[in-house]
Amino acid sequence: MKFLIINGPNLNMLGIREPDIYGTQNFRALQRYIYDCCLDEGIEPVLFQSNHEGAIVDRIQAAYRDADGIIINPAAYTHTSVAILDALKAVAIPAVEVHLSEVSARESFRQISYPGMACIRTYAGMGFEGYRQAILFLKEWLQNKQPPI
Repeated sequence: MKFLIINGPNLNMLGIREPDIYGTQNFRALQRYIYDCCLDEGIEPVLFQSNHEGAIVDRIQAAYRDADGIIINPAAYTHTSVAILDALKAVAIPAVEVHLSEVSARESFRQISYPGMACIRTYAGMGFEGYRQAILFLKEWLQNKQPPI
């Protein structure tokens, strides 16, 4: 089983940017955490981070017939990117959305998630643990061939 894990803009600045919201661990620690969680579950992880919307769209498209599942933290593109939504819909790979912070408790402009409309589940406000939960859920969902929730 192979998962593409996408992290969007500014996540590469973890540990520096707004530690009261995103914590003090850096992006390298997040990558290591995701990688280890995948390996513990027998999943091949493909990690990708970009600050550029088009690069994220390109990577989603490249996953067609290559990845079994996608875990995506679209970051700021959550609230603006119909292009990422359309890419997720186009490849039709089961996807789970993750956010480190509880976006529903933040600013009003953060209340809509375009990419989330193409995802079978969202984990928010759990910090790094949200990625592990997404990995576990997506693995089980794929193994059981459950219909979207």
